[in-house]
Amino acid sequence: MKDLMRIQCLISQDIETLLNQQIKKEAHSSSLYLSMSSWCDQNGFDYSADYFLKQSEEERVHQLKLFKYVLDMGGNAISPEVSGIKTDFASFREVFEDALEAEIAITQSFKNIAAKCHKEQDFVTMEFLNWFLKEQREEEYKARRALELFEVIGEEGTGRWEIDKHVNKINYSEE
Repeated sequence: MKDLMRIQCLISQDIETLLNQQIKKEAHSSSLYLSMSSWCDQNGFDYSADYFLKQSEEERVHQLKLFKYVLDMGGNAISPEVSGIKTDFASFREVFEDALEAEIAITQSFKNIAAKCHKEQDFVTMEFLNWFLKEQREEEYKARRALELFEVIGEEGTGRWEIDKHVNKINYSEE
């Protein structure tokens, strides 16, 4: 029966494996952002705590979108176990540096999946991935802008408070 299901699956085993790995990465990102939200809340950065909570929700939506796609294509979507989440940060700035690094890694991961889809001529999955690639443009932009606040505003005096206030106001527009 398993062999018959693989024949009826609309994605290759390699693509399915990559998508399941991405599901796990999105779950990890969601958990990491929750951890960042908690750290910010504990350290009095209320707006940043809210910002990271929203980021966590977005990553969870991405995870579920990928999960459903694998199922819709006849594959076996795997609910990931998430462990090894960083819970302590040396500074307010480090939280945002880690967020940017995480977004860059996610973008690279999607690019790797897209390259495999292109090689296999899996145009259906490639079209599906275009949404994520576009979304990553926004995610990286917001993460970079948040980190730039540390340079523009500075951390001295009320600087961290000002940065915290401005984080939720970062918007991305394609135009």
